[in-house]
Amino acid sequence: QLQLVQSGGGLVQAGGSLNVSCVAFDDGSMVYDMGWYRQSPGKGREAVAISGWDGERIIYLDSVKGRFTISRDFTKKTVHLQMNSLKPEDTAAYYCYADASPSAWGQGIQVAVSS
Repeated sequence: QLQLVQSGGGLVQAGGSLNVSCVAFDDGSMVYDMGWYRQSPGKGREAVAISGWDGERIIYLDSVKGRFTISRDFTKKTVHLQMNSLKPEDTAAYYCYADASPSAWGQGIQVAVSS
């Protein structure tokens, strides 16, 4: 079964940058889409950035376009999210996601942006 281990995140002032990373440990199972979701208190989980299985399709949440960049290493089964020009509304727990069989979620990591 796929296991996702996250790192990064933290606290930064508005306008600053942070990076979150995710490594997939598995038994050789196929991983399709891979990306990041986030959830803030009182809100549902939303997709922030998704990297498609073909390496070409990338989807961003409208509010992060131009500020966040997702990158993926298919060989190492890692995915990273570089977050620039952070805003207080980006504060949330960020979760790595992998579309596999079965799908998997990371443990979550906190990103906090102060105004």
